[in-house]
Amino acid sequence: MKTSVDISYYPLKVEFIPPIKAFIERLHSYQGLIVKTNGMSTQVFGEYFDVMNAITKEIHNAFELPHSVFILKIINADLNHVVKE
Repeated sequence: MKTSVDISYYPLKVEFIPPIKAFIERLHSYQGLIVKTNGMSTQVFGEYFDVMNAITKEIHNAFELPHSVFILKIINADLNHVVKE
């Protein structure tokens, strides 16, 4: 089953950009996932268990930094190729 996840990550610290960049870079290291980033969020596309296992592992890693907030939207469809108007 294909899935698409929209992730917003908010490290609650003054230097918030390095943890966000590190999180995104780690997501890019997973085979079989498509990772796209814009100014508001990161989208991850792929097979459900592949996506969820990667996200679970990387959120756990990010939680090593105190006070990290994640907001996720998950859909059971591949929205990678949806045409935007």
